Amino acid sequence: MNRIHSVLSSRSTAHSRDLSLATVNQWIGDLREIPYGFSPEWKTPSELQAEPVADCKGKAVALYQKMQANGAENVRLVIGRRTTWSRRTHAWLEWGTSTGTYLLDPTFNWAACRADHFRNRAYFPLYAYSGNVKFRAVTASLVAVN
Repeated sequence: MNRIHSVLSSRSTAHSRDLSLATVNQWIGDLREIPYGFSPEWKTPSELQAEPVADCKGKAVALYQKMQANGAENVRLVIGRRTTWSRRTHAWLEWGTSTGTYLLDPTFNWAACRADHFRNRAYFPLYAYSGNVKFRAVTASLVAVN
C-alpha cells in the first residue's frame, strides 16, 4: 500500500456537484477496456498508463485518483471478495452519494451499480481505505452479537 499512499491521501479543490454519474461511467468503461493482467504489487495510475494490462488493484486505484481529482466525496477503495467462493481478494470502489451508494468495479462492470443491487450475493468487503484512514469491514450480524 505504500506505493499508492500518495493517491489515497490526495485531495482536490474541485466541487463534487460537477461530477456526474455519466462521467464516472465513462471512466469505468475506459478502464474496463484495459485487458486484465495480474500484478503482485499495487500499480500507480502513471504505471497503469504506461503498461498494456492492469489488474483490479491498478484499475481501482486509477479510478480512485480520477474521482478524488474531480472532487468526489465519500469514495472508498475496498478490498474484499467478489463472491463467497472467491479464492483471491478483489479491489473496487464504493461511492456514497445523495442518491445512494454505488459500487464502481472497472474490472468486471461497465458502469456504476447501486450497492444494494448486490446485497448478500456479491462484493463482500474486508477492508476499505478513505484518504489516510483504513477501515476493517464487519458484518452487521457480528456487530449485533458483540
